[in-house]
Amino acid sequence: MFSTTALAATEPNDLPPLSSVDDLVANFHSACKPVEQWRVGTESEMIGVYDAAPDLGAAPPYEGDRGICALLARIEQTGWSPIRERGNVIALASGDAQITLEPGGQLELAARPVTDAADNEADLLAYERVVADPSRDFGIAWLSLGFRPFGRLEDVPWMPKGRYAIMREYLPTRGALAHEMMKRTATVQVNLDFGDADDAAAKLRAAMSVTSILTAIYANSPIVDGALSDYQSYRSRAWHDTDPDRCGLLPFAFEDGDMFRAYAEYALDVPTFFIQRGDYFPAGGMTFRQFMAEGFGGTRATMQDWELHLSTLFPEARVKRFMEIRGCDSGARDMVLALGPLCRGLFYDADATAAATALTADLDYDRRLTLSKDVARLGLRAAAGAHSVGDLAKQLVAIADDGLRRTAPNELRYLEPVREIVDTGRTRADIVADAWRDADGDPATIISAFRRFA
Repeated sequence: MFSTTALAATEPNDLPPLSSVDDLVANFHSACKPVEQWRVGTESEMIGVYDAAPDLGAAPPYEGDRGICALLARIEQTGWSPIRERGNVIALASGDAQITLEPGGQLELAARPVTDAADNEADLLAYERVVADPSRDFGIAWLSLGFRPFGRLEDVPWMPKGRYAIMREYLPTRGALAHEMMKRTATVQVNLDFGDADDAAAKLRAAMSVTSILTAIYANSPIVDGALSDYQSYRSRAWHDTDPDRCGLLPFAFEDGDMFRAYAEYALDVPTFFIQRGDYFPAGGMTFRQFMAEGFGGTRATMQDWELHLSTLFPEARVKRFMEIRGCDSGARDMVLALGPLCRGLFYDADATAAATALTADLDYDRRLTLSKDVARLGLRAAAGAHSVGDLAKQLVAIADDGLRRTAPNELRYLEPVREIVDTGRTRADIVADAWRDADGDPATIISAFRRFA
């Protein structure tokens, strides 16, 4: 049982307590950057499975000679620095990049933000090289999929991170598929800068306007529990039943006003998972507004607490000291590399941002919610008002292409895989489903076909 006395006995984080919403809004303003300093950061997750009998298709545990901890120790030998929690290595750092663990052992590269997609490609290839050797020795394949295709939920071991222990207790009280999201999904996302509050508002509105289209283009998770589901993106399906307080679309993104203040007001009323004072302490359902006004367990809310809280909100586009575009299944290297240039074209050119927003301007909020759920099942075949999502996807990629020609024409080549998807109407989920049928669900064949690297 958690004791507030235990929290009060920990060391404070030495920052002054927050006093008003103005402090939170000012933090967003302080993150604004001039256009010439805008960069693009990509975060991509991979799902690990053993690639040979007797553990074929199983998720690696943290412990053991062929476990995730041993894998991280091998990567550490290449120059990455360990980050520990209670003696366990939970992440590795190298410069501005980190390799982190998701709850079910998914491996994530949070790559350094870059001004040129060619640098991101070089970083991703270097990361894959340092992961490849120990993975090969341990018999681990990393899959280019958005959802773990084999085994049951209970077969996937938890990683030993303090925040996950609290989340795994709380989230199932909010959504039936919360543990599915935590342990079995994999995402690729892009982090973007903003120039001022108006620019951030335009980016957030555009992101919320086209997130379902991006989900459809990137759909890549049709296999669930070793069987073909009727979903294009079961990853998206899991997020829809995780926590309505902190996931999904944000209605204020489609309203006029001070977006930074609106986002702060929204975040203040989302229940706080935990407070970190060395260890993580569960906050018992207290909102951050209550924490800031009243304190908790003898400690007061600081900016460090606020930034941690912002990292536990999971809307389709998230605002911290940058903006995250979050609605895409992870996948093969070419799709991971495409998302940064795609978003640069859409969100770093004002004309493209306005055109992207206009694509779904005829949808009211309720229809946007319906579309988000329909896309998880139907992908490009879903309907968005009078249009198919497939038609809107073609227009969206054309808008990104135009924006990229104005901002970074050298990156146009990275859009080729998404151009192919919208031109043919065949998603990576369709390719995975066809391969599954052809292989009659044979795990060895699927692993061979969809491993990120050999």
